[in-house]
This record gives sequence, C-alpha cells and structure tokens, in this order.
Amino acid sequence: MAKKSQSAPKLTPAQKAKAEADAKHVIARNKKARHDYHIDKVYEAGLVLSGTEVKALRMGRASLTEAWIEFDRHGEAWLIGANIPIYAMGSWTNHRPTQKRKLLLHRDEIRSLALKVRDKGTTVVPLELYFIRGRAKVEIALARGKHEWDKRETLRRRQDNREAERAMSEARKNQRY
Repeated sequence: MAKKSQSAPKLTPAQKAKAEADAKHVIARNKKARHDYHIDKVYEAGLVLSGTEVKALRMGRASLTEAWIEFDRHGEAWLIGANIPIYAMGSWTNHRPTQKRKLLLHRDEIRSLALKVRDKGTTVVPLELYFIRGRAKVEIALARGKHEWDKRETLRRRQDNREAERAMSEARKNQRY
C-alpha cells in the first residue's frame, strides 16, 4: 500500500497575515535570570508605554538584564530598571531610558505575587519583552534564587548534554557510511 503524503494545508493571505500577527516577536531576553534563578511560575503582563518607547522597541532595542519587578501599596506592579534607549528621531517628547513602567496584570495575580514575594528567597523577575498582535508584553516569573553550586550543576549538566548530543551525531554519521 502506498503512503499518502501529509502536506500542510494551504493558507490564504488573510490566514498568513493573522498567523504573523499572532506570532511572538521577541525584543529582549533576560538570559541572566534563567541562570541565577529557579523559575516557578510564569505570567504574561501588558506594559504601559509612551509613543517613543514603542518606536524604540520596534527598532529592537531594549535590555532587561538589570530589571526587576516591584509591588506598591496601591496594588500596582512596576517594571523597574528596564533600559529602553532614547528614540533617535524623537524630539522633546522622548522618554527617560530607565523610568518605572507600569505592568498590566489582573488584581488577583498582583495580590498573589505580592504575597509570595514576601517569602524569603522569592522574587519576581522579567524574562522576555516582546510584541504580540501589536501589543508590548513582558513575560515575568516567580523565581527562587539559586545557590552557587546550583549554577555550577546546571552548567555541568548542560555541557554533558551537549557532549552526548555531539557523540550521538557522530555515531549517526559513521553509521550511514
């Protein structure tokens, strides 16, 4: 019996445009956060931005390496320390690069995160900054700090996996010939 080929369905131009709009366009990643913390739970938050901030982000310029999340007594979450550089073609309307930016989360999410942050060793860190459907979003995570030996163990495990993959790849190449 002959196999039927399973090809992907043809998409119309409108479906292609929708799929592209729904795609996640990452602007900045905080690689240091995944190295320094055990990630427990991940949330997606909206971000309140001014016009020049959005334009600078669309140019793909931002940094989350020194950023953190704070909760105030009014029940609001803030992204602090994120660096969105000044928009080059902006005028007097330009923003300050490292100003506080309000996060848009549900009230219950803010309340639960604020309660969990009070525990010792728990914090909320930003992981990624991206656009979805034209809206700027921040992926934040409830995280626990790693000890130095945890970091070394993670690096050792990653290196062992890389070496194992390399050996398996070599074995597959030798098997073919």
